[in-house]
Amino acid sequence: MHTVEIYAQVRRQVMVEGQSQRSVARDFGISRDTVAKMLRHALPPGYRRSAPAARPKLAPFLGWIEATLAADKLVHRKQRHTAKRIFDRLKAEHAYTGGYTAIKDVVAEHERRTREMFVPLVHPPGDAQVDFGEARVVIGGVEQKCHFLAMDLPHSDAPFVAVFPRETTEAFCQGHVDAFAFFGGVPRSILYDNTTIAVARILAGGERKRTQVFDQLVSHYLFKDRFARVGKGNDKGNVEGLVKYTQRTILTPVPQAPDWETLGAQVRERCLARRAERVRGSEGTIGERMLADQAAFLPLPAAPFDCCRIVAGRVSSQSLVRFQRNDYSAPVAHGYQEVLVKAYVHDVVLCRGSEVIARHRRSYEHEVMVFDPMHYLPLIERKPGSLDQAAPLAGWTLPEDFAVLRRLLDRRLGKRGAREYIGVLRLHEAFRAEQVHSAVIAALRLGAISYDAVKHCLLAALEGRPAKLDLVHYPHLPRADVALTDPAAYNDLLTAVAP
Repeated sequence: MHTVEIYAQVRRQVMVEGQSQRSVARDFGISRDTVAKMLRHALPPGYRRSAPAARPKLAPFLGWIEATLAADKLVHRKQRHTAKRIFDRLKAEHAYTGGYTAIKDVVAEHERRTREMFVPLVHPPGDAQVDFGEARVVIGGVEQKCHFLAMDLPHSDAPFVAVFPRETTEAFCQGHVDAFAFFGGVPRSILYDNTTIAVARILAGGERKRTQVFDQLVSHYLFKDRFARVGKGNDKGNVEGLVKYTQRTILTPVPQAPDWETLGAQVRERCLARRAERVRGSEGTIGERMLADQAAFLPLPAAPFDCCRIVAGRVSSQSLVRFQRNDYSAPVAHGYQEVLVKAYVHDVVLCRGSEVIARHRRSYEHEVMVFDPMHYLPLIERKPGSLDQAAPLAGWTLPEDFAVLRRLLDRRLGKRGAREYIGVLRLHEAFRAEQVHSAVIAALRLGAISYDAVKHCLLAALEGRPAKLDLVHYPHLPRADVALTDPAAYNDLLTAVAP
């Protein structure tokens, strides 16, 4: 192939200097047809096939290949034919004797011709798109999977991301509540994929039947819900891009945080920082363009949506309520009763009617018992023999002063010491842990080793007066007889003979 420089010289000598094509062809050692082509093209046009390549060995099977590739559109993408698989089948089933390259070219051309094209869209202010994504994070030193809800405002490209331990109904709702508060309003319409959290089933004609919880969420905030076509992620391309941006930017490198709340705050800060950036092809920053979104938003309701899943439960003989393969304790007074379990993203709340009887940190492990020691103290007081083996108390970390008090109670009161110690523990039901601890320290300092002494020190501290233990009014407290000091006893020190 001749270079651009040769083209320029030949064209100049013929078209500017007036030389004949014959003489120029002779000077450059090329044919007159080549000179004529150079005059038609300012640059080398490259190789051009005058007719499609002949594939005599493959031609009889082109229809079969087209039909096979068309049928593949109806199956899962991971089970579609590759060029190599078509080559192997042609050889095994149709005695094909040609080569692999020709088949590869036919498959590539088919994919090019059938690949979907898209129309650029404009997005009015006030609309949103929502999707879930996954990433790896480190929470409390443990690496684990994170599920995050991403909400994007396509007009401004303003992002919001909320991180959760699982992709659950309550996480879906909480993500919306947090996003609306973050943006300062409710989008007029929100586009979703066909997640089972929101869509109970797809009816004839493409209409979606919402789940009960999603129906409640829509009714509370009054936005219009829209759904993408099944399997068409490009329908919500903005939020799909936000999911990838979150994975590759906001959550890269793998973030570390002591708890989920701290990680969520870090992610929100990154979303706020993005408002200062400018999206290619748009005027103004994301934050400036978001003003138009906010002007089109619906107002926030007076109170946020209660983002929980409610299921029925029953308190067992061990005062436990089972929820999602884990057991959560309830006060023993509610044993064998029906309760409602309200599952939030990070909490599990047990209710009897409108009364909240227990609140626990939610566990996403399996077959875990989550105890509150306070729930079992009345029962342990009736069964003091279970004190040292009670599982609800095993994970209760108390200051060392409590262990000292327990040893002294056992030493001075014997079996009755366990009951006295349980009484001290039950003070936590009515007073703060630090108040009870201070009372234990005060009782130990005074040498008053009993439940009544600890309670007296606690009440005295609350009333702002010193503790005065008058043993006349507390005959059950241990007495300590201290003799008066005889000054003459110190004379023995003066007369002592040095060794």
